[in-house]
Amino acid sequence: MPGLFIFLLVLMAGCIRQPEAEVPVVQQAAPEPEETETEEEAATDEQTAPEETEPSVSEEPDSATDQKPEEGSIEPETPPQKELPKVKGIYITGPMAGHTGMADREQLVADTELNAMVIDIKNDEGIVTYKMNQPLVEELGAGVAYIRDLPEMMERLKEQDLYLIARIVAFKDPLLAEKHPKLCIHRKDGSVFRDKNGLAWVNPYKREVWDYLIDLGKQAVQAGFDEVQFDYIRFPTELSDEEADYGVEALEKSKTEVITEFTAYAYEQLSPLGVQVSADVFGTVIDNENDAALVGQDYGAMARHLDYICPMVYPSHYRDGVYGIDHPDFKPYETVSAALQASNEILSGIPQGEHRAAVRPWLQDFTAVWISHHQSYGGEQVRQQIQAVYDSGGEEWLLWNAKCSYTAEGLLGEE
Repeated sequence: MPGLFIFLLVLMAGCIRQPEAEVPVVQQAAPEPEETETEEEAATDEQTAPEETEPSVSEEPDSATDQKPEEGSIEPETPPQKELPKVKGIYITGPMAGHTGMADREQLVADTELNAMVIDIKNDEGIVTYKMNQPLVEELGAGVAYIRDLPEMMERLKEQDLYLIARIVAFKDPLLAEKHPKLCIHRKDGSVFRDKNGLAWVNPYKREVWDYLIDLGKQAVQAGFDEVQFDYIRFPTELSDEEADYGVEALEKSKTEVITEFTAYAYEQLSPLGVQVSADVFGTVIDNENDAALVGQDYGAMARHLDYICPMVYPSHYRDGVYGIDHPDFKPYETVSAALQASNEILSGIPQGEHRAAVRPWLQDFTAVWISHHQSYGGEQVRQQIQAVYDSGGEEWLLWNAKCSYTAEGLLGEE
């Protein structure tokens, strides 16, 4: 019955994120996409904006069990260090990665300055996008063969000299939460917390959840990914501390402390395997303490335990008036510039010589029709954001579109 279980959850999902800024992405994927599946169906498997379905925290509209992974399972030898590219990438859903439409995305990369892809390995619904041989994945029935032949795909993309990033959604995992209720977030009245789409989340305080996520990361390393990127590495925005019951573990640690601790643990476990480690965060947590406390993301603290920190600085996800900008969606260059300037100021507080993540922001390649003051995003708006990254001293960026439909006009030709 796992197929039916997953199908029911998918129907409940409604809108799914946009790299932590979440933009509704209707994900109604069948367990085994047919060859006749349309490109749109393949793309809309998830979110809408690197948390694209979750606009920023304070500015709405808006991815264990007792059985731990076997010790020593998947401990590849540390490969020799190689020079890393300045990443310019796009997001790819699991269904798109296994769809014929993937060829068009590969051609886009070949024709432009793009050199990287962020590919879903575990998505916002807890679904693992290929048939992974991992005990808990098999128990949950989480493995869905969107990507039918992962080794073939990896070999093909590596032949194109692409930098490959495995996206693993962390604490938004309704499959795990439903199967193991003791691992999910509860309300003080004992009921299971569910977000606006009716989905349960797992509790970031639970170490069993950590171990599951780290094992998935090790699987990605074994598969050949260059980087493991955690998304939804946070608490939900729809539950106040007064309503929440995170268990006895929460009596001694704040939400920001436990998220930072998980970040450090993930880096400690995965970095020695020769892979880069990154995390997506809300853009507003950079300089908004209230947002940071609500979701548990301390920007400066997390940056001490990552190779890359990826703030979702989508202009559409900022409230009117932020940074003195009347309507941020109308001012992509100014909004991204202001956010990255704030990032520079925060990270400059980390002393010279201490570890500090490089900043690789998620940029908006979608039109935010759900907000009142929005404009259509095309090549000009995409290019303005990219230029803002460069003018702020950055060298890397990622584009988010929940349907994996990207604007070639905003990209330079192949270098």
